[in-house]
Amino acid sequence: MKLFELIGNTPLIELEHIPLNPRVKIFCKMEGQNPGGSVKDRAAYNMIRSALDRGEIKPGDRLVEATSGNTGIALAMVAKVFGLDMTLIMPGNSTKERVLSMEAYGAKVILTPAAQTIEYSRVLAEKMRDEEGYFMLNQFANPDNYMAHYYTTGPEIWKDTEGEITHFVSAMGTTGTIMGVSRFLKQVNPEVQIVGTQPTDGSSIPGIRRWSKEFLPEIFEPARVDRVMDVSQAQATEMTRRMAKEEGILAGMSSGGALHAAIELSKELTEGLIVCITCDRGDRYLSSDLFG
Repeated sequence: MKLFELIGNTPLIELEHIPLNPRVKIFCKMEGQNPGGSVKDRAAYNMIRSALDRGEIKPGDRLVEATSGNTGIALAMVAKVFGLDMTLIMPGNSTKERVLSMEAYGAKVILTPAAQTIEYSRVLAEKMRDEEGYFMLNQFANPDNYMAHYYTTGPEIWKDTEGEITHFVSAMGTTGTIMGVSRFLKQVNPEVQIVGTQPTDGSSIPGIRRWSKEFLPEIFEPARVDRVMDVSQAQATEMTRRMAKEEGILAGMSSGGALHAAIELSKELTEGLIVCITCDRGDRYLSSDLFG
């Protein structure tokens, strides 16, 4: 087996302790089981593989991308296997584990002022593309991002729930995951409800964004999301800690945010089957205060 054959086909784990409504099953899609440790392995591989296949890039080329963390780790892993030079730009408040993981794979990491958020990281990446000749995959506008989930994540969820899924809950960052899964699930059953999460005003949740209008991802189509639920930083943190202590699932804060939304949603239902994305592994947050 080759490395990239390990991307996808991640397990669904039914929660046994946190859910409150006995008539609603809640499953976590365990994306931390991907070789790079997150759901972003899917998009990173599809974006780079597709660009290579189309002849847009070739081994030895220089790539640049802005990232909040997981996409960067995945791109660093995939790029080096394909012989590409990867530079990643991210906010300076990213955890040490994320930065070191990218550098371990051989990528160059540029940290931008944390107060300027990933929006400034995106501006700098575009400047390097325009002025220094880097190729930018642009995960925020690249259809290969969401198509990775149309081809893999969506079909896996449908198959593993035997078509019984009623609701899909996902964090919204680049929105690639929710856009791709929505495309597939709505195709096979238009009644499946697609629920996205975003942070409340003033909350900082890695992997979940409330974008300003000018930075809203171009791949995002509001009509593909039936409902958006706000999650606070405190709610996401509490649920992330509960996932570890009560379910034995060590994940990041965006996963806690998605599960919080799923629990709140379950309170409204008489019955159902909810699948929420558990985006990554929690060990890349241990130097933060997430589990402190």
